[in-house]
Amino acid sequence: MSTANRGWLAGLTFGFLTTLLALAGEPATTQPVEKNPLYHKRFLEDIKKMNGDVTLVFIGDSITDFWRQGSDFMRGQGGGKAIWEKYFEPYKALNLGLAGDRTENVLWRLRNGELDGYKAKLFVVMIGTNNNAGPADSAPNVAAGIEAIIKEITGKQPQAKILLLGIFPRAEPNHAVRRKNDEVNKLIEKFDDKKTVFYLDIGDKFLDKDRVIAKDLMPDGLHPSAKGYQVWADAIDTMVKTLLGAKP
Repeated sequence: MSTANRGWLAGLTFGFLTTLLALAGEPATTQPVEKNPLYHKRFLEDIKKMNGDVTLVFIGDSITDFWRQGSDFMRGQGGGKAIWEKYFEPYKALNLGLAGDRTENVLWRLRNGELDGYKAKLFVVMIGTNNNAGPADSAPNVAAGIEAIIKEITGKQPQAKILLLGIFPRAEPNHAVRRKNDEVNKLIEKFDDKKTVFYLDIGDKFLDKDRVIAKDLMPDGLHPSAKGYQVWADAIDTMVKTLLGAKP
C-alpha cells in the first residue's frame, strides 16, 4: 500500500473513531430510536393526505396523542377529540403525538419523514414525561433531548415558530417523577428566545391549592379528561392565535 493510501486510510479510520466517540458522549435522549413503525407510517399517510396543507402541528407522547380520543375514553370522562375539532382543526392541524414516546423516539420520527412535505406556521411541542419515568433519564439529559427536537424542527422548518410547553404535572406533589418534570421545565424554559421558540408552562392549571392534580382534569394523574383538554385548549388559545398571526 502506498504512503498516500495509508495516510488516507488512517484519516478515514480516525474520523470514524472520532464520530463514534462523539456519539458515545451524547445522552440516549438525543440519539434517535425507532419505536412504532406502524403508527409512523400512518402519520406519513396523514401528511400525504393533507397535500402539504398543514399550518399547525402538535408533537408529543400519549398526552398529545389522546387529542384523538372521543367521549368514551378514560372511563367515560372523555379525550380531546371534540375540543381539537373546535379549536385546532380549523387551522389545518396535524397531530404527531404517539403514546409511550420518549424524546429519542420523537427525534427518530422527525428525522424519518414527519417534517417533510409541508411548511407549517407553528409547532406545539410537549415531550419528556416518559423519559422521567422508569427507566429515568437525568433532567439535563431530558432537556438535551428536547433541545435536539427543537433543532430538528428549526432545521427542516425554518419558517415555523415553536410553542414549547412545560411538561404537565404528574403523580403526587412529592413523587420523583413530578419533581423531575419540574426540574426539566426549569431547564427548557431557557430555550425561549422570543423569536422562534416560545415557552409556556400551564401545569398549574391542573393543580389545586395544595398542588395536587385535580381528579376531574386528570383522573389517572397523567392524562387529561375531556375537561382537562378544555383547560389545555383555553390556556394556549391566545398564544396559538398570536403565533399563527390570527386574531386572538
